[in-house]
Amino acid sequence: MAIKFICNECGKKYDPKTLIFKCDCGGLLNLDEFHFDFSKEDILQNEWSLFRYLKTLPFDDNFNLWKDISMGEGLTPIVPLEKNNPNLLVKVDYSMPTLSFKDRGAVILISKAKELGVKKVIQDSSGNAGTSIAAYASRADIKCDIYVPEGTSSKKIKQISSHGAKVNIVKGTREDTQKAALNAVKNGEGFYASHVYNPFFYQGTKTYAYEIYEQLNGDMPSSVVIPVGNGTLLLGCYYGFKELLSLGLIEKLPKIIAIQAEGCAPIYKAFKEGKNYVDEIKNTGTLAEGIAIAKAMRGKQILEAIKASKGDIIKAPENKIIDTKKYLANKGFYVEPTTAATFAGFLKYYKKNDYSLDYKVVIPLCGSGLKKG
Repeated sequence: MAIKFICNECGKKYDPKTLIFKCDCGGLLNLDEFHFDFSKEDILQNEWSLFRYLKTLPFDDNFNLWKDISMGEGLTPIVPLEKNNPNLLVKVDYSMPTLSFKDRGAVILISKAKELGVKKVIQDSSGNAGTSIAAYASRADIKCDIYVPEGTSSKKIKQISSHGAKVNIVKGTREDTQKAALNAVKNGEGFYASHVYNPFFYQGTKTYAYEIYEQLNGDMPSSVVIPVGNGTLLLGCYYGFKELLSLGLIEKLPKIIAIQAEGCAPIYKAFKEGKNYVDEIKNTGTLAEGIAIAKAMRGKQILEAIKASKGDIIKAPENKIIDTKKYLANKGFYVEPTTAATFAGFLKYYKKNDYSLDYKVVIPLCGSGLKKG
C-alpha cells in the first residue's frame, strides 16, 4: 500500500520513511488519501480488536507485527446511559488496556513506527496519550521518552513510568512541554510519536466511527458528542465517518457536537466568531486537563470537520464538572474530569435546546476516574 504524507498548508508530499514530522513550510502533515475497498464482509470477525478493520488501515499487506503489539484495544461497549433514555448512548472507551481512548491511536502509530524501523520514540502529553505511547512502545520493544507538564496527575506519571518510559517533567504550560519534546526531536534524540503531529494516530481513532457503524448495525446516531483539545478523537471520528460515507455504507455524516472547557476554549471562540483559523489563548484553568489546550495545532481542520458535519461546539460549565462526575458515578461509570466536562456541556446544550432526544446520540467515556480521582 503506497502511503504518503501531504502538507495541510502547501500540499507537498513526503514518504513516511523519511520520519519527517512536519512540512518544510511548517505545515502539519495529513495522510494523503489512499484507496481501499471495504464492506461488512471485510470485517475480520475472529479478530477481537480494532484490527478487525485492518483493510482500512495504512499498513503494507505483508506487515503482521501488529499482532505482537496489540492488546485487544477497541470494540468498547455502547450502552444506554439510563433505561428511560434509550437514545442517549455512551461508548465506554476507558475500557482499554491503559484506561483511555488514546490506545486507539497509539497502537496504530507504534505499529507503524515498528514497520518503519524506529528504535526510539518521543511524545509530549498531559497524561493519557503518554501512557498509551509508553505501553505500546514497550510492547514493540521501542525505547520511549515522555514529556509531561508539571501538575500532571501523579497517578498518570506513575502509570507512564511503569511501562519503562523515561518521564521528563517540564515546568510551565502544556505548550512549554511540547516545545521541550520538539527540541529533543530536532536534536535527533528520537522519532516524534505525537498524537497531534503524526497523522497515523488519527488512523487509530477513526476506528471509533467504524465500531459505531458495526455495533449499531448501520443505524447511525444523528449526533456524536466529542471533547476537543487537540482534536485527536474528533478528527479521527470525522475521517472514519467520511470513509464510511464514501464507501456507501452510511447515508450522511452524524453531526459532530464538540465540547471545550470554559477555562480553555480557543476552538469555541473561533467557531462562534466565524473564523476558519484558531488563535492561541490563555488557559485560565480547568479541571478538564485533558482538553486544556490553549494552542490548537489542528484547529483549522477541527473547524472544518465540525462545519462539514453541520455540527456545533459548546463550552462545558466548569462549576458543573464535579457534580456531573458524581452523576455518572451513580450511573455506574467512574470517569475522569474531562469526560465529566463532556457530559456537563452536553446536558447544558440538551436543556437549552429543549430536545426530546428522539434520535440517537453517542458520547464517549474517554478516561477512567482511577487516573485522577
